Amino acid sequence: MLAEKIIFNILAFSLFVLMFFKMIKRNDSNYVVVLCMQAVGIAINFIEIIFRLQFGAFMRIIMYLLSVIIPMAIIYIEYKNINFSELVYVTLSKIALLFGDTKDAKNFLIKLVTKYPESYLGHKMLAKIYEKEGGMRKAIDEYVQVIDIHKKDYEAYYRISYLLNELGKKEEASQMLETLLRKKPEMLEATQLLGDIYCEQERYKEAANIYNDALKYNPASYELYYNMGMVYTMLNDFQNAKICYEKAAAINTLLYHSYYNLAQINFIYNDLEEAEKYFMKSIESSELEPKAYYNLAKIYMIRGDKENAIKYLNVAIEVDPYMYKKAEVEPIFIPIKAYMNFPNLEEAEPRKETLTKKEQKTLKHLEKTTKLVGTLSHNEQKVERQYIEKDRSEQREREE
Repeated sequence: MLAEKIIFNILAFSLFVLMFFKMIKRNDSNYVVVLCMQAVGIAINFIEIIFRLQFGAFMRIIMYLLSVIIPMAIIYIEYKNINFSELVYVTLSKIALLFGDTKDAKNFLIKLVTKYPESYLGHKMLAKIYEKEGGMRKAIDEYVQVIDIHKKDYEAYYRISYLLNELGKKEEASQMLETLLRKKPEMLEATQLLGDIYCEQERYKEAANIYNDALKYNPASYELYYNMGMVYTMLNDFQNAKICYEKAAAINTLLYHSYYNLAQINFIYNDLEEAEKYFMKSIESSELEPKAYYNLAKIYMIRGDKENAIKYLNVAIEVDPYMYKKAEVEPIFIPIKAYMNFPNLEEAEPRKETLTKKEQKTLKHLEKTTKLVGTLSHNEQKVERQYIEKDRSEQREREE
């Protein structure tokens, strides 16, 4: 028992002195708390010796925990290059965030990075809080600090690129993303963001190139094939667009945008049977449903099936009353205009647009191309009829 007391006192005092010098060296008040805990543990031991008491197991555990175990744990984590104060501040910040106290969380982290400017965790957590609050410039500054400390934090590179893009600094964002993809070409979210920027700038060939490069690392990505399909659509390369949409649809049968675009391309190629099949599938999507019904009505008008054309057109108007205005000026629907159900547009609410700007632009391009092809086809038929009438007229003159 006496040997245990001697060993405990030597160990406890040694650890106390060591913690004291750590506090002095780092000028860090967090060690004061540890020193106070150690002092309590040592005091319990002195009380037991002076008053010749015999504390139970619980008090002895507390004594060892405060004076020996906790200080040794701190020494061990610092041996593993983990900053004790960083751990304390980060833990306090996470607890504050858990209770929704963002202000205190930030204060803890600001204290940490002020005391330890090289704190990787401190800067990164602070950047995420600023980003969540909408402080994009402050978040960028913190992410820059993160990269300075840890050069291979590719997530921080991406977040800076994303925030620069949100701030409208497209060129800076694209340059940073290009650098990032040279270092980490398999990073899908970086590819998608750079592709979006290229598409916004109408640099479609460059977008196609980065999507193709990304497929080497993400061969089963619905997003890549779908985005490639849209890029090829904007380049009027409908054959490659069709291949990409088909692959996207095969990967994810529950995302219907590829089906709708495939339907539009088949419509352009006058493959009405395939177009009908894909429009029927895209009806399952609430955002595409009225457009799909509307196009099905056009297909049935081309086939001369007015009954089904009226049915599908009225369903489109029922789902989206604003389709009435579109149908009203569509030449193909003139023969069935009297059968269109007139909606109460005053009470109707415009449908909330859920498609991305890139998707909207692609759909408009497909619709424009479909109309153009339809007009050309109509003009070709008109010219053909003129030649037939001319031949007939000449034949009648010869016969007379």
